[in-house]
Amino acid sequence: MPEQAEGTAVSPTTEVRDFLRRRREQIAQRWADEPLFRAVFTVSRDEAVEAGKAVVDALAQVADAARVEDPDAAGFTTVREQLARMGAARSRAGLSTAQVSSELATLRPPVENLLLADLPDASADDARACVTTLSVLMGTLRVVVMQTALSEGQALIDRQRLQLMEVATPVIKLWDGIVAVPLIGTLDSARSQVVMETLLESIVEQQARYAILDITGVPTVDSLVAQHLMKTVAAARLMGAECIVSGIRPAIAQTMVHLGLDLGTVVTRASLADALGHVLHQLGVGIVNPVANGPVAR
Repeated sequence: MPEQAEGTAVSPTTEVRDFLRRRREQIAQRWADEPLFRAVFTVSRDEAVEAGKAVVDALAQVADAARVEDPDAAGFTTVREQLARMGAARSRAGLSTAQVSSELATLRPPVENLLLADLPDASADDARACVTTLSVLMGTLRVVVMQTALSEGQALIDRQRLQLMEVATPVIKLWDGIVAVPLIGTLDSARSQVVMETLLESIVEQQARYAILDITGVPTVDSLVAQHLMKTVAAARLMGAECIVSGIRPAIAQTMVHLGLDLGTVVTRASLADALGHVLHQLGVGIVNPVANGPVAR
């Protein structure tokens, strides 16, 4: 192993750093043939080689900072996005987390073999120390890739969940100037926020004067959700629309009373049909009962 001035031995992290910089091209070339790089970078082998060089540079920077055990080392910052894409690409291809981790593990032997070939004159202890440092560094790389891939996966799940909530919260135009949101299923704070935002956007787009919130299909309402509903009613008024809440079932009514919510200023109706009838009456639209053959006032 090389020695510094005055006979001081070079530390294993420094030796690994110098090795990575010295053998950057060879490492990248070998990685380009490994399943992880070969399967992700399919346009050309040169693309895989360049990606490998970027990862080697990052590892050298981490070794230079002597933070080989730290997944948060600054050296990984520049390649996190690339590593996330690689991990996500393999996950989309159907590989499990364990399989992706196994593919990452195959990157270590080629580098380790090059390192041992680069230390022919090193003592057994020095060579062992360098190999151990390299193994720790490659292990940290695996942690970084898995953390980043899992984070990206969670972000994707969150986006899909938001999209599902938006799809599950349709705003229906019932009449000119009348929109309705039929809510079905459990309401939580996140979905309640989506309801408010979606309804307010529709009020603006449809120039609605009346908005009906129908909660017939909502099994239960807790205090936080009830407050969100009240805020939605208030926000609709600020947008110039009267908000009617329909379909309040006995259990939900009792909950709201126990919570001490003031519903005195909120127009409520037993059903969506009753709410629509009330709004049409407010607009001066007569409703004809085909059985009685006469107008029905609500």
